[in-house]
Amino acid sequence: MNVSAFVTAGAGFLLAVLWFDLMFDVQVLGHRDGSLPEGVLASIAGYYRRVTTAARPMNRLISTVMLATLAAIVVEIVRGEPRQWVAWASLALAVAPIALAGTRIVPSAARLGARTDPPARQSTIAMDIFRGHVLCAALIAALLALQLSFA
Repeated sequence: MNVSAFVTAGAGFLLAVLWFDLMFDVQVLGHRDGSLPEGVLASIAGYYRRVTTAARPMNRLISTVMLATLAAIVVEIVRGEPRQWVAWASLALAVAPIALAGTRIVPSAARLGARTDPPARQSTIAMDIFRGHVLCAALIAALLALQLSFA
């Protein structure tokens, strides 16, 4: 069985999720003064409220795919795939964005979705989420390209 197909599928799914997130996140662009208009905050916060809390249990699918992707990469390593460097590089490219998502982005998105902070703080959170998602998308895209190049 080709484990790389599972890694590629997982990375593709995660990149698609990031694309959807970024479709809302890009609204922060052009507002570099630090405060976002209420309409922008409402749009981004509404999206994150839906995907972090209102979508239960479906929102757990993303976490499951993250873990399954990591597990598939570990299987590549354990099996001693011919190109071990690809498996190890894949692990690094996957662990960083998954850790960032779990420790910073998802909690921030849930907090933004709750809209309990003052508007200035919500603006900062939204901008931080955008930057985190851009980094995650770049790393997951690199993982996908690496896996597809050496499959």
